[in-house]
Formats: sequence, C-alpha cells, structure tokens
Amino acid sequence: MKTLSFTKKIILGLMMTLGVTLGAQANVGALVWDKAPNKMNDMAALQNGAKLFVNYCLNCHSAAFMRYNRLQDIGLTSAQIKDNLLATNTKIGDTMKAAIDPQQAKAWFGVNPPDLTVIARSRAGAGGTGADYLYTYLRTFYKDETKPTGWNNMAFPNAAMPHVLWELQGDRRPVYEEIEQHGALVHVLKGWEQVKPGTMTPLQYDESIGDLVNYLQWMGEPIQSTRVRVGIWVLLFLGVFTFFAWRLNAAYWKDVK
Repeated sequence: MKTLSFTKKIILGLMMTLGVTLGAQANVGALVWDKAPNKMNDMAALQNGAKLFVNYCLNCHSAAFMRYNRLQDIGLTSAQIKDNLLATNTKIGDTMKAAIDPQQAKAWFGVNPPDLTVIARSRAGAGGTGADYLYTYLRTFYKDETKPTGWNNMAFPNAAMPHVLWELQGDRRPVYEEIEQHGALVHVLKGWEQVKPGTMTPLQYDESIGDLVNYLQWMGEPIQSTRVRVGIWVLLFLGVFTFFAWRLNAAYWKDVK
C-alpha cells in the first residue's frame, strides 16, 4: 500500500508539473528552430568560427577536450594559432580552458558555464539538430531589463548567459503576432525590430553565427569529414566484394543438384 501511495504521489506530481508547464506556454507559441547552414567543408568559415569562439566564447566557456593544435586540421598553421588565438601563457598543445574562475562564474551567472566541446551534439532534439538549436539560440537574444544580465532569449527563456555578441548584432526587439490555436490566443514571433544597429548587418551577423555554429559542430567531432569520406569508400568496397562473393557462390554450387 505504501508503494502504491508513493507511485500515486509521483504520478500526481508529474501531472501537476505538466499542467504548470502547459499553462506557462499557453500564451506563447513554440519557437521553430532555424536551419543552420552547412559549412563543414568550408575551411575559411571554420577558421572564422574558431576566431569567434576564442574571442567571444572562450572567456567563460571551456572546450576541455579540444587542443589548440587540432585547429591545424581546418587549415591554420602553428604560427597563425600562436599569433592570433593563444593567450600569452598558453601553449599550442594545451586544451581550450576558459579564462574565468569557475567560482566567480557561478557567483555572477548563478551556474557554471558548460563545456562546449560537444555542445552541438548534445543539443539535438525534436526541433532539429544541435547546430539548428545553437544557430537559433545565438540569433534570438533580446533586451529584458527584468533579468539579471539584462538579456533574454527566445530559444532558451530565462537563460543565464548574457548576449556576448550584442555589439555585433545590436539591440533588437521581438515583434509578436496574436493568433488563435486550439481555441486559445497565443503570441507567435512574427519578426524583429532593430532598436540599435550593431557593427554588422543582419546578414553579416547571420553568416558569422553560421560560421561559429559550424565550428562548434566540427569541434564536437573533428574527424567527421574523414569518417564520411572513408565510409563511402568502405561501402563501395563492400559492394564490389558482394558482387564477387555472389559470383563465386554461383560457381561453387553450379554442379550441385
């Protein structure tokens, strides 16, 4: 009886949680993730993404499973890495560690910024790939003075992360459209109103975020392009081998009745 009562409490708690969640989302339509551009074979785009990652992300987020010298795989030389991407006390064989102190980061943001080495692989969901989520997330920040950081996000409401790329994108305000869904009025994102321009045009910013997201995707599996290329040759070999095995099998059994 105790087990049954405990089970009922769990089910009731889940139902109440679901009800609260649905109630919170009743007035806002679900955000559709934008499709991230595929630039995995574009070395210039990956290099630009690496530059953006080091300049804007690495201050708070680590990539503890990626070494700087691995950037040679996207066409950068050791000299370019040392001159443009390394801090004064960092060696080219070191892993990408954030400069911020974890305790300070938790005090400032309420949570320690996550490691980004495999973030593009871990964020995949029903809305699309992890790259789609990151591409949407980094392009949907808006000013919200009620938040500690002064920013909020459409893809990840109440995010603890501030909009570190705001100087590039500028200040934007979401514009909603009220429509009826299932007998209830919901607010769906219609577009954006530019309040203050950034140093980049909207098109330039979207292209830069595409480069950054593709670099994050590459960083999660640097050997991905090689794996796909080798996989194609393996499949071709297996196809040819299957043909010879089929003909050999016919030769062995042709005299068997």
